[in-house]
This record gives sequence, C-alpha cells and structure tokens, in this order.
Amino acid sequence: MNPFQPWQSAFAFWSMMAEAQTVIALRTLGMVGVLPASPRENHTMFAEKGPAFVEAAIAAGAAAMAGKSPDQIAHAAIKPIARRTGANVKRLTKPRT
Repeated sequence: MNPFQPWQSAFAFWSMMAEAQTVIALRTLGMVGVLPASPRENHTMFAEKGPAFVEAAIAAGAAAMAGKSPDQIAHAAIKPIARRTGANVKRLTKPRT
C-alpha cells in the first residue's frame, strides 16, 4: 500500500470541494448578472449532477469489488466529480468575447 494514499485522497477531496465552491460562486454571479453567463448554464448546472454521481458510484463500486482500501475507494469516487468541477472552473473562468 502507498503510505501517501490517504493524503492523496484527502487532497483530491479538498481540491474538488474548493473547485465546487468556485463553480457555485461563479454561477451565482452569472445568475445575478455580475458576470456574463450562458443562457443554458442553469440547465447545465442540474443536468450534470446525475451522471457525475452515477459515474462516481460505479467507480467506487468497482474499486470496492477489486478489494481496494477505503481511501482508494474514496479516491475513485472523487475522481469523476473532480474532473467535472475542474472542467467547470476552466469553462466558467474563460474570457468571453
């Protein structure tokens, strides 16, 4: 076992949470008109949740079935959500022309 795995999982979780809070702030600013926002952003905000959580559940289940440790299972579950939060931050902070 990698002795740093619990730290890597914790860092992945906290990074994902920071990105999620950034996305919430950017979307809120877009909703109130402070930042430019796509008209479809509200739909995107809700439509992405289900598939992300299903993918996370499948990844966690696969890791559990493979006999991974609890921190490895948690890390597997965090990865799909973190991938989306990271993509959202990049998309929402891209300058609009």
